[in-house]
Parts: sequence; structure tokens; C-alpha cells
Amino acid sequence: MSGVIVTNPPKADAKDVDALAGFGVATVSEAMGRTGLLGPRIRPVQQGVRVAGTAVTVLSRPGDNLMIHAAVEQCGEGDLLVVTTTSPSTDGMFGELFATALQRRGVRGLIINAGIRDTQELREMNFPAWSRAVSAQGTVKATGGSVNVPVAIDGQVIRPGDVILADDDGVVVVPRERARATVEASEAREAKEATSRAAFLDGELGLDRYGLRQTLKRLGVEYKSYEEYAGEGAGS
Repeated sequence: MSGVIVTNPPKADAKDVDALAGFGVATVSEAMGRTGLLGPRIRPVQQGVRVAGTAVTVLSRPGDNLMIHAAVEQCGEGDLLVVTTTSPSTDGMFGELFATALQRRGVRGLIINAGIRDTQELREMNFPAWSRAVSAQGTVKATGGSVNVPVAIDGQVIRPGDVILADDDGVVVVPRERARATVEASEAREAKEATSRAAFLDGELGLDRYGLRQTLKRLGVEYKSYEEYAGEGAGS
């Protein structure tokens, strides 16, 4: 497998990246029209952490972490490393030593579509990580791959310099050209949700606020008393 290491790709504006870090993954995905999610199988190894950064991408062979070593050199302040493999893998391709090197370079975290190990050490050193698996299985350094090329995880294309946002709910990718518009859409969504939250605290029901009673009626959903329901034999 031949490969390429691309240097100095374009990146989303740092101010937009930091602004997106103020929103949850669910909010940002909804603001983009329910798109961008990497899927539920990539899970955090810690809890209560949200991070956003610009993607440095890695495409490796399964069970081989050579290209992660190559990617460290391409990482800098505010980046977030994104690793995937050419076929499914759960081997522990990343651990505490990699995190030490990345943290020294200002990298904010890791997304890996494979296995990770040294999870206790990663939590203790406050290096956030999201992975498909946790595995102590070691790897080799023997096969070429690529750094800073477009990669795909669960159907989502991630390009170098795109924004990656991750929290307890999962991971979302924001195309670098859409970062500013997504900040604005997320702000609008949060403002709308704040209004709804206040209404719910005041006792209003979602059925009424969102006009869902008519939706139920249109779908043929009926209201019946228990006596009516039981009398039809449905409750016996």
C-alpha cells in the first residue's frame, strides 16, 4: 500500500472552531440538518468532556500504526487527530505514548475508528479520546498509508481541516467551509430551545407547543377512556 503525507492543508478558522465547542454534538448535527454524525459505535473513553478541533486525518492498514507516527509531525495547536483503517480493526493502535507526543504539540484529542489502549492513563493525563473499541492488542509499524487525505467513517467524509466536535453523545464533523454558518445556526437553535425550555418549565406540553395533536389526529391515533378501551376487549 503506497501513500501520501499532505502538508499544510487549509483549516477552518480557529474562532469558529472554538465557538462550535460551546455547543453539544446533538445541537450542531441538528443545526446542519441532522447530518455529520460519525455513528454510535465511536464512544468516549472518558465522561463529561467536550472538545472541538481541526482534523488531521490518518488512513492506516489494520493493526499497523506507522502512519500515526507520521501524523504526529503534521499536528499542531488546536488540531484533533482522526484515524481510520482500510478495513475493520479493533487492535489497540493508540496509547499513552502517542497521547504524550500529541499533547506536547497542542493537539486536543483523538477520534479513532479502531482500538485504543492505556485508557486509564489517557484519562489521568486529560487527553480525550473516542474510539470504536478498547483493546490491549498491540500493532506493528510495517505498511505505508496516508496523512491529511479525505477519509470516511460510518459514511461521513472527513477532510483535513474540517471541524471535529466530540462529547458524551458522539462525534460530528463540520465541513470547514460551513463552520461559520453552522455556528450561527447552532446559536439560533439554542435560542429556540431556551424558549421551549422556559415554556415546558411553565407547564406547557410539547403536544400543544409543536401542534402535535393534529399530527396524532391525522395519523388516526384516538383518545379513549380505560372503560372504552377495556370494553372493546383490548385490555383483557
